Amino acid sequence: MYYLIRESLTPCEPGDIREGGGQYVALLSSTEWRLEREKFDMLIDMDMDASQETKAVVNMDSLTGTLAIPDRDNISGPRHCFSFALDEKGIVLVDDSGYAEKMLQAICQSKKWRLPGLERFLYDLLEMTISQDLTLLEKSEQKLNRIEEAILRGEVEQYPQAMNDIRGDLLDLRVHYAQLIDLGQELEENENGFFREENLRYFHMFTERVVRLQELVNGQREYVMQLRDLMQSQMEVRQNRIMTVLTVITSIFLPLTLIAGWYGMNFRYMPELEWRFSYPAVIVISIVIVVVCLVWFRRKKWM
Repeated sequence: MYYLIRESLTPCEPGDIREGGGQYVALLSSTEWRLEREKFDMLIDMDMDASQETKAVVNMDSLTGTLAIPDRDNISGPRHCFSFALDEKGIVLVDDSGYAEKMLQAICQSKKWRLPGLERFLYDLLEMTISQDLTLLEKSEQKLNRIEEAILRGEVEQYPQAMNDIRGDLLDLRVHYAQLIDLGQELEENENGFFREENLRYFHMFTERVVRLQELVNGQREYVMQLRDLMQSQMEVRQNRIMTVLTVITSIFLPLTLIAGWYGMNFRYMPELEWRFSYPAVIVISIVIVVVCLVWFRRKKWM
């Protein structure tokens, strides 16, 4: 698939590109790239195999790299990957998955440019990779807020799995944004002079936007750590309450155990054994001990 960069992406034939019809976008499979790479006059000594990393490499007469975009429905899963090679004449996208084709179709349908150019196309392409991220981060923050409320209400008895999932997603996004920032800065550097100076602002705008998203991710990662500490403190409070109850019960029954042990001794001369009111007296004394202990503990706010 071939396009010319005009007021919008305009489908064309390969011959239109070779005849100098303007800056272009070409979408090829890896097989097509190996067969037709010489036609683009880019001095590339490497295969355009997509990796699981977003990066850019400056060559003698081209700039190559890969885009590895996390699936927003499964951030920790496999990424959508495709390669690219560009010079001042245009850009070639090499993709076997069909993901790059969907992005180009979306750009064709939704983008109109007053000042068309390769820089503006790259900006829209890169911006499309993060267009849903702000909404995604808002949803994850809402989930964290609900988890915090549940923790404070005492409804969470163990570390929530949802918090682990969010933490893993945030880590993957953090790495992804760091790679996008490096890519944006590499494009803005314009080492080979492929881009017009007045259009380098597009790459700066993209980089700044990714930096803000990365700051949101870092903030949410700190929020997750705070929730983990809150969860730990709540568990400690719950354990302390259990230990307090057990201590109170032990303290109440300790004197009763002493009485039971005392009068459980089989000594011959125990005057209480012959007293008529011994049994009721022991019951009354035990009740008094329990009541006194309960009043004392309540005054000390131990229960």
